[in-house]
Amino acid sequence: MATVSVYNMEGNEVGTIELSDAVFGVDVNEHLVHMAVVAQLANKRQGTQKAKTRSEVSGGGRKPWRQKGTGHARQGSTRAPQWTGGGVVFAPVPRDYTIRLNKKEKRLALKSALTSRLQENKLIVVDELKFDEIKTKNFVNVMNNLKADKALVVLNENDANVVMSARNIPTVKTALTNTINVYDILKYNTLILTKDAVATIEEVYA
Repeated sequence: MATVSVYNMEGNEVGTIELSDAVFGVDVNEHLVHMAVVAQLANKRQGTQKAKTRSEVSGGGRKPWRQKGTGHARQGSTRAPQWTGGGVVFAPVPRDYTIRLNKKEKRLALKSALTSRLQENKLIVVDELKFDEIKTKNFVNVMNNLKADKALVVLNENDANVVMSARNIPTVKTALTNTINVYDILKYNTLILTKDAVATIEEVYA
């Protein structure tokens, strides 16, 4: 088991914690991590784009002029793609971009992301995050004390004072243990976990 320091909100070391190898010490599967990120981004796509082909555009039923003798190029319809108001060639249609990973793949990808953050020394454990009021300045001070700039902060329970204090900081995102994902873990430079969040993650994914 890896042993890491535990800090308080003032940035002082107040103890240590052992992280389970079953979650924070797995063999990093980069391919699976890549698949999880691609799947998450693809699943966000709405896929509602739509344009009309020449068969869907109204009008154009009559040949605009006779085939021969006019001096014009032959035309069969005013709704052909080369005409203004005509249909679109190879028009986009609604589609489903969903990519599915099975449960084992999702769990291993998440554990690989957590392990990589630990190996890169980009994981910080704090004993707790508690604020008496909603104040962005308080959260900024905590981030400065922990020497973290762009960070994903994972909480065990939804604390309104903490979440609302961090909401206006563009380089910080808060998440609960049941909403963490591979993309967010890799997107932010630092992963900050509370002790309670570590216990819950190990309980669920070990």
